[in-house]
Amino acid sequence: MTREGPEHTPETPSPDAGRKSIFAVVLGNAVEFFDFGVYATFAVMIGHTFFPSDSAFVSLMLSVTAFGIGFIVRPLGAVLIGAYADRVGRKPAMLLTLVMMAVGTGSIAILPGYETIGIAAPILLVVTRMIQGLAWGGEAGPATTYILEAAPPHKRGTYACWQVVAQGVAAMAAGLVGYTLTKVMSPEDLNSWGWRVPFVFGLLVLPIGIYIRRNLAETFHGQGETTSTGDLVREVCGKHRRALVLGLLILSGSTITQYFLNYMTTFALTELKLPTSISMLSTLVAGAAMAVCAVAGGMLCDRFGRRVILMTPRVVLLLILFPALQLMTEHPSPSTFLLTLAVLSGLHGMSGAALIVLLVESFPKSVRSTGFSIVYAFGVAAFGGTAQIIITWLIGTTGDPMSPVWYLLIANLVCLTAAWFAKETRPVLPGTPARETRLREASVR
Repeated sequence: MTREGPEHTPETPSPDAGRKSIFAVVLGNAVEFFDFGVYATFAVMIGHTFFPSDSAFVSLMLSVTAFGIGFIVRPLGAVLIGAYADRVGRKPAMLLTLVMMAVGTGSIAILPGYETIGIAAPILLVVTRMIQGLAWGGEAGPATTYILEAAPPHKRGTYACWQVVAQGVAAMAAGLVGYTLTKVMSPEDLNSWGWRVPFVFGLLVLPIGIYIRRNLAETFHGQGETTSTGDLVREVCGKHRRALVLGLLILSGSTITQYFLNYMTTFALTELKLPTSISMLSTLVAGAAMAVCAVAGGMLCDRFGRRVILMTPRVVLLLILFPALQLMTEHPSPSTFLLTLAVLSGLHGMSGAALIVLLVESFPKSVRSTGFSIVYAFGVAAFGGTAQIIITWLIGTTGDPMSPVWYLLIANLVCLTAAWFAKETRPVLPGTPARETRLREASVR
């Protein structure tokens, strides 16, 4: 018996995704991670605006807690919008999520602070994060499913890598904007209103994505209104329980690592005492490393399979994580910090495309959006939504900036263990040499 998933033989490919289609699909993911990067970059300033406190630590904790609120509602968005994409099609679901993102991002850009409207300010910020959380929870399934269904079966990793590249480019954009603002604005203006500028930028690109998504070719016309959301969820949780559980465990290491990398801007300021401009530049460096390595990882997983390209970079990351962070804290220079961050981000990005394709291909087309949405949203909510809070709490409680390394080590061990037991899903294409097919099947027994 081989560990082959439901995609062992390729489907008839949907209309090929052109450059414009790929841009429209990955734009939502880019805006999501741009927002993540911006929020992480300006977490201290957002805390001062909406959660004023005599303790800088308390203010920061409340700020990152508000960041995590959006993750709590992500699973609800995943279930409702992910199933909607399996019932009526990918395109309507992708349009809905972009509209919701526009509302949430625009609200943060204009929301008054605590000094202006009092307790209503943090409450409205939480509501805004909840709207964004619903949109982000519903975005991943339909959009990622669409791009894989539109891709040729032998290039799914190459196409899926653009979801990860979008994350890297978004992080670069967030870092570039943050770095520029720290250079051209005074600290007073940046704390007062300058941190809002990046959210305005994010809002401006969303109408472009909505317009382009309206003209996409549909890849799946849905099961119809006779199939309920409950039916789809029950099928995923029943027939595909193994893929669901393994997917969540695989996502744990990836998600916690991603949000630790996002947290590094705050870490550079509060723990390493580096200049603000360096912490802003770090998101640019991390995004570039992630984007470049994601492209390589996507192409490699089309050639060698999903599991090996998912696991190998993560094993290397696991081995160098402790010495890398130790080097960073013992020698807190800008060059050491940026180089270490680039290496960790590159390893993380390289496994990203393989992870995405493996999780999506683990579910059949009829419930693919629902299945991947649930895995992604519940995984990100459980692990990503708590990562910054736990990391901040660990450092604040122990006083040891190295304490989060144990959290990351455990998470990545869980990820690797689950990936070891996952099924290989790379399609065996017509014309594949028999020897290569036998070797591949032997490697996943």
